[in-house]
Amino acid sequence: VLRCLGIPTRVITNFNSAHDKNLNLSVDKYIDVSGNTLHLSEDSVWNFHVWNESWFMRRDLGSFYDGWQVLDATPQEKSKGIYQCGPASTRAIKEGDVNLDYDSPFVFAAVNADCVTWIRYSKKRKERIYSNTRKIGKFISTKAVGTNSRVDVTANYKYPEVKEISFKIPFSQYKNSLMDDRKILVTAV
Repeated sequence: VLRCLGIPTRVITNFNSAHDKNLNLSVDKYIDVSGNTLHLSEDSVWNFHVWNESWFMRRDLGSFYDGWQVLDATPQEKSKGIYQCGPASTRAIKEGDVNLDYDSPFVFAAVNADCVTWIRYSKKRKERIYSNTRKIGKFISTKAVGTNSRVDVTANYKYPEVKEISFKIPFSQYKNSLMDDRKILVTAV
């Protein structure tokens, strides 16, 4: 529809797309002291998610935020009481301006959330044992004009990751906790 109105629009695919249900900008996983998964978070990572971008001037936010804007026609969460998402400036997403209107924190998390694993010792005590800052927002892509080639637009959404992954538990124990996730995935398929 936007193209029919003369507004430049393109489809964007985000691989390893975070669904940050509580808007804390991370995808949290909880395990007990034995490494068993605790289902305490509704956050998830989707294989991919697709939305549109359209080119707008942003008089409401200032010219710094002009350019490509994220519009999601299939939002999974309510925003201001209705199912909507956007227009969120890709410039705001890249700069981490998550205090702007139009779902900037949700889109930021979709492409740049940290995946964090916590050991829950009790209702009042938990400890972060693993954090992966590189998993989310891979190969953010659109189709090239006039061909079926993929154009990588990841740099429009985020700066390159440089942080190292750190473990506070043996990797083998963490790997065993992932088995529960695989069982859920196989069951769902």
